Amino acid sequence: MRVTYVGHATLLLEVGGAVLLTDPNFDPALGPLALGSRLRRVRAPGVALAALPPLDAVLVSHAHVDHLSLDSLRAIMDGAAAAGAPAPPVVAPPVIARWLRASGFASATPLAAGDRHLVPTPAGPPLAVHAAPAVHVGTRWGAVDRWRGRHEALMYLVDGGDAGSAFFAGDTALTPDTPRLVADVLHAAGRALDLALLPIGHAPVWKRAAFRAGHLTAEDALALFAQLDARWLVPYHWGTFNHVTSGAFDAVRELRALLADARTRGDAHAPRVRVLEPGEGLDVFGAPV
Repeated sequence: MRVTYVGHATLLLEVGGAVLLTDPNFDPALGPLALGSRLRRVRAPGVALAALPPLDAVLVSHAHVDHLSLDSLRAIMDGAAAAGAPAPPVVAPPVIARWLRASGFASATPLAAGDRHLVPTPAGPPLAVHAAPAVHVGTRWGAVDRWRGRHEALMYLVDGGDAGSAFFAGDTALTPDTPRLVADVLHAAGRALDLALLPIGHAPVWKRAAFRAGHLTAEDALALFAQLDARWLVPYHWGTFNHVTSGAFDAVRELRALLADARTRGDAHAPRVRVLEPGEGLDVFGAPV
């Protein structure tokens, strides 16, 4: 199993010979209303759109513009058509899947919290993609389009059995329910999670409490990693876009400071956090701690 950080919440995940892409966004800015240097992409995607391998599925956690670019999704579908390949299923919360179908994405596939979607692999059993609700406002433009489902946001667990497992949190707050999907599917069966893909974010002091109601700070992500007890943590949601109240690298600076302190204290989880630069990958079973 291998993961490559493309940028922001876009990761390329290879499990059991199948290739999945999370929350596709290759755009130069967040939406049409980018304000000067704010909301602009500060580094190119680590994998170019044209260089993507054939995809077996695209996982969309929610509709926010930083997690779902329609232009990027169209380019992915056009690339598959040009190669003579079928369009990969775009797995998304049901309201978002219906909206995507109405927007011309015929392969949009609804997945409700508590259900699973099977992704075929070249050899061996299919991957099981399990869904659970995230604590996050999942609409595209906040209060403007609440018809899309104010809380239509999902977390995904990709279970490939012996080929590996990965938990992709999308955007979510840390609550007692956040690790439950992994606990119910893997821990209850005596199995461990191989890879935790968790977002890290930063907010100024005056915004921090409201931010944490729907996002993970670096500290929250480390706390969740400890609860998930995964082989590796790869953080995302950093180093790609400037936001209105935080810079692209604020969250990863905070994470690195926390990790330095954790290593000083001898925290066993700290060496298992791998910060990937865009384009870098991690071989989950081959990388030494």
